[in-house]
Amino acid sequence: MKCTCIDLNQFSRFIKDMKALLVDKVYVVNVLGYCAYNFVLGAYSYWGPKAGYKIYNMSDADLIFGGITIVCGILGTLAGGYVLDLMKSTIPNAFKLLSVTTFFGAIFCFTAFCFQNMYAFLAFFSVGELLVFAIQGPVNYICLHCVNPSLRPLSMAISTVSIHIFGDVPSSPLVGVLQDAINNWRETSLILTSILFPAAGIWFTGIFLHSVDRFNEDSEGQVTEVDRSNATPLLEPRVAETSLIC
Repeated sequence: MKCTCIDLNQFSRFIKDMKALLVDKVYVVNVLGYCAYNFVLGAYSYWGPKAGYKIYNMSDADLIFGGITIVCGILGTLAGGYVLDLMKSTIPNAFKLLSVTTFFGAIFCFTAFCFQNMYAFLAFFSVGELLVFAIQGPVNYICLHCVNPSLRPLSMAISTVSIHIFGDVPSSPLVGVLQDAINNWRETSLILTSILFPAAGIWFTGIFLHSVDRFNEDSEGQVTEVDRSNATPLLEPRVAETSLIC
């Protein structure tokens, strides 16, 4: 009975925390944009080499796309966090950086697939990937700073689960269905890349939302009844043991 009561209390607390996240407009907008962004990146990672081989006859498409992803991923992630620090780290500034880098990254990636020359494609696609990967720092900054300190672990967990369930997991099979329908890898790649524009638009709307940075809020003293019921006095066993010895 006691275990059942504790489980019900924990479940009700989880539901309460989930409700707090879902009613937070800043958090929801941030995750929605992240899902659209990850939809494109997931399909790039799966279909990118094959598209490059079919469109530009790349002999080492796997190595080329893998190298671009590694280099641009590292440099873009570091650059995104550094630029956000230079801009003064705030939630509105993070949304500005998200929308701008995603928008211009989408332009470069979209333009890259329009070129007939492989080297022009690689140059523009690399710049686009560099810009697109710059979102990693700002998007996680918002997830951590827009919620109460006690909700930070759940905030990151729900964000990660959401971008996979609604992003890279369905994107690969859906792009495969699209390619089977139109049978043109260039058009398929252009349609996929265009989804980055709505992602930039979603993050752009976040600039105008009322946001409060809760990162430095004090979370001490927030002990629930569940925590109290699970707490076992550390001195109790020793006191009993001492009395037996006496």
